Amino acid sequence: RGLRRGLSGCSSTAPAAGMEELLSRSVPPLPPYETREKAPPPAELRTAEFVRYYRALEAGPPRAQLLARLARDFGVEHGRVAECSAKVLQAQEQQREPGALLQAEDRLRYYLSPRYRGLFQHLGRLEGGLRFLVELRGDLVEGLASKALDGPHVKEMNGVLKNMLSEWFSTGFLNLERVTWQSPCEVLQKISDSEAVHPVRNWVDLKRRVGSYRRCYFFSHCAIPGEPLIVLHVALTSDISSSIQAIVKEMPPLETEDTDKITTAIFYSISLTQQGLQGVELGTYLIKRVVKELQKELPQIKAFSTLSPIPGFTKWLVGLLSSQTKELGRNELFTESEWQEISEITGDSTTETLKKLLNNNEWVRSEKLVQVLHSPFMRLCAWYLYGEKHRGYALNPVANFHLQNGSVMWRINWMADTSPRGIAASCGMMVNYRYFLEDTASNSAAYLGTKQIKASEQVLSLVSQFQQSSKL
Repeated sequence: RGLRRGLSGCSSTAPAAGMEELLSRSVPPLPPYETREKAPPPAELRTAEFVRYYRALEAGPPRAQLLARLARDFGVEHGRVAECSAKVLQAQEQQREPGALLQAEDRLRYYLSPRYRGLFQHLGRLEGGLRFLVELRGDLVEGLASKALDGPHVKEMNGVLKNMLSEWFSTGFLNLERVTWQSPCEVLQKISDSEAVHPVRNWVDLKRRVGSYRRCYFFSHCAIPGEPLIVLHVALTSDISSSIQAIVKEMPPLETEDTDKITTAIFYSISLTQQGLQGVELGTYLIKRVVKELQKELPQIKAFSTLSPIPGFTKWLVGLLSSQTKELGRNELFTESEWQEISEITGDSTTETLKKLLNNNEWVRSEKLVQVLHSPFMRLCAWYLYGEKHRGYALNPVANFHLQNGSVMWRINWMADTSPRGIAASCGMMVNYRYFLEDTASNSAAYLGTKQIKASEQVLSLVSQFQQSSKL
């Protein structure tokens, strides 16, 4: 027993010591500024050893420990940075010739580079290294979201790696590929597994989504061929869809396309397959490339629009009902006559029953309740999308994404997604963001510059109804 205790005592420090040693070997020291061009890169074997060591660690705390250590102990050399900053100030104060100031700034820039950046650069050059870096950043993103990783050093490293991946995954390195039923089986499987918006039920369902009147595209990277990074599903229709059931549920015969019937392209799902590429601008480029592709193939398409989910609406609404009741002792989101009808149906003059029915999706079972809630929920949803802000931009992440791309908030659709998931997330509502191609650049600039949201008459009218009847 004593021996066993001794061994288990050693084992807890062994990985930590091994980790220290590995990091010291793998992370190249920053060579002095003067010899920066001549410094030999670390041996490929050392970088490969880092990959092997990291992959052998279990996901979760062991990897989090290594990432935290890498971020904290192999970042910027602060003493050097302070020294170089002083020299920049000195060159400025002494008004030395521009060359001296520029060189002092270049030296400062050089020492502002964290040491782990060198490791990431060498990993990016390894065969399979880019795929590994995407996995590693996936662990970082997950660790930060679950709070297993925290603190300014880790956040800084996450930002550095995101910027590096943004350069490596810029459009010049991306290939647009179309998925059909003839695509390799593993690609179809990945497309099915990665569908985050409207889960694929079975192979028949998948066959429909890549069949006639449908298009499915993805971006792959030249260093990771055949691997879908982000996937876009499109329905080819004769008008702007107001319900997702018609797109993913109904099963028309698998007929040959009649191109005369196709005047509209509906983007109904976009899914990032790699968590490590979160925040890397891929979706915007994918939509633009697909629009060009469709214009080439089907020049008669005149309307481009999304049919988008509204994640977070139900949660926001329940929160609003709670806070109003708490602060005011009553709710002011409904008109008096609306609230009277709702109370009669729920048998409760407080908001408690309504909140319960919203939380468990049961409200849709009552036709009467669905009818009464139609009007107030439509105007509340319009306000949520148009009026609720985060740092001045749309609070809803999907709205923010499409508005940044220059779309118009075009139409809110009642009972557009009646799946349990759709009811739970957004009380069954969906929204069309419409892309008027000639206006997207100016709309995008207006939204990013002055935070101005371009919206249709329908949306603006619902917003003003909300402002008149809800005393928020």
